[in-house]
Amino acid sequence: MLEYGFEMHPYFKEMPKIGNELKKELKKNMDEIKAGEEILAQEVERVKNYGKSTEVMNKKGEWTTWQRLDYLIDPDTWCPLHTLYDPLDTEEGNTGVVDGLGKIAGKWCAVIAFNNRIMAGAWLPGQSENIIRLLDMTKMLHIPLVWIVNCSGVKLSEQEKLTMNRRGNGYTFYGHSEIMQLGIPIICGIYGTNPAGGGYQGISCSSLIAHKDSNIAVGGGGIVGGMNPKGYFDEEAAEQLIEATRKYKEIPPGRVEIHYNGTGFMREVCATEEGVLDTIKKYIQGMPSYFPDFFRVAEPAEPKFPSTDLYSLVPFNQKRPYDMLEVMARLFDNSEHLEFQPDYGPEIFCTLAKVDGYLCGFVANRSGVLRQGYPEYSDTQGVGGKLYREGLIKLNDFVTVCGRDEIPMIWVQDTTGIQVGDPAEKAELLGLGMSLMYSIEKTNLAMMTIVLRKGSGATHYILGGPPAKSNNAFTLGTATTEIYVMHGETAAAASYSRRLVKEKDAGRPLEPVIDKMNDMMQDYYNKSRPAYCAKTGMVDECVNLTDLRKYCKAFVGAVYQNPVATCPPHLMLTPRRIKK
Repeated sequence: MLEYGFEMHPYFKEMPKIGNELKKELKKNMDEIKAGEEILAQEVERVKNYGKSTEVMNKKGEWTTWQRLDYLIDPDTWCPLHTLYDPLDTEEGNTGVVDGLGKIAGKWCAVIAFNNRIMAGAWLPGQSENIIRLLDMTKMLHIPLVWIVNCSGVKLSEQEKLTMNRRGNGYTFYGHSEIMQLGIPIICGIYGTNPAGGGYQGISCSSLIAHKDSNIAVGGGGIVGGMNPKGYFDEEAAEQLIEATRKYKEIPPGRVEIHYNGTGFMREVCATEEGVLDTIKKYIQGMPSYFPDFFRVAEPAEPKFPSTDLYSLVPFNQKRPYDMLEVMARLFDNSEHLEFQPDYGPEIFCTLAKVDGYLCGFVANRSGVLRQGYPEYSDTQGVGGKLYREGLIKLNDFVTVCGRDEIPMIWVQDTTGIQVGDPAEKAELLGLGMSLMYSIEKTNLAMMTIVLRKGSGATHYILGGPPAKSNNAFTLGTATTEIYVMHGETAAAASYSRRLVKEKDAGRPLEPVIDKMNDMMQDYYNKSRPAYCAKTGMVDECVNLTDLRKYCKAFVGAVYQNPVATCPPHLMLTPRRIKK
């Protein structure tokens, strides 16, 4: 940094300001959103408190996973993901791993840990999908992956749900190999007894840092003792199993003496809980990363307006319009931006902004009635939340130039879908929507998505949503999030309209059909709630409105930490396209 500021192109130092001071707090709206956030907070506490208590774990000389993460992660940087994720509706109510994005020794890392409060960190149904999401994010962000392994292996009573498919737990080890071939290190701190899958979990990493009482093995004592050649159990076999179990309980296979002094699998052995975590920090300090100011285009600055304004600006009532630019003013550094093609495709807001001094592309749905007579090819007046021809063309252009300039992107969704009908078909919206997905895939950019309110229909995945597997690092929801193919009322009308006509023409009462329509609407509502979206993986985490900028900072910080490809600011086209 120079005496007079950053030696960067003046496009980025000072951008036009957006946003206004909040004129009035909307208390009812605030209360409704905060009530939704409290429901989510209670669900998070349920997950955190499941299993053995902290007191019980500490009494036997073992930290919980949460305590280990608290010690390992730099203060105020932890951004948890998949806390409520439970796609197979397990009896435990979670997947048995804790993960997220956080700084270790000043560097962003993807971090994942087995929850040792549940069956000593067992593999649970749905866990592999959770892990795969973290591995995908690691590859996109090109940051170190840190594992805290304390894994007792498969939950044997549900083994058929865990390993026997293309995306089962066994994929993790292939996934680790893919990550290491990309030059991304995987650092593993290991505690406790880790047989079978737990053993592979440790050995599949780049560097294994072990607690003195830990072990890794192809099979644990119970497995070794259970290898019975008879093909059945009798009293003799039971006695043999008892003897073997006692032996391997006292001296488990794969101890430190074997894998540190012998095979060398364990790179370092530490005598304390803290020692393992301190050694991880030491390793991370030596990982490649750019000096932050190498990529920063301006000094980091907080938005001009407080994030608490969002509780009044974002309507809890899904039918109420609002000013998306006021929301963006609470996310951008210094509430500044450079808007891309502001007079074209008014339903979509595309802009360059700074987050923690780093350049980022933002895309958001506008709300409310659009300019009179738009879109010109249709008799229907355009409204925000939907996509039309101009908006889709603008999106393709913006994504393409951001990809060319290696500018990461954040999508803020509040969308009701794409325009439908013959005018939309003639306007090529079907092909333009597919073109946008092609453009996204072509960029190789890391992207983050926020479903601020509605994520409906094809637009949910067109606008950088979770199906963008090579780009979407993670998707956030909020207490105002709803995700569905279409609104419940629309779905009920589509499903039962012909039935209504048939019953009416036959002179039969309509009430039974109307009851079914209302039941369907309620079912859609229940299955679009924020907690349900987080549980089923439609979003990776639901966060408070005041935490949105924190996740944005974590995302862009991770992207710029050690990128695979770069474009110097003086070679960028995107700002020049904006300031023609």
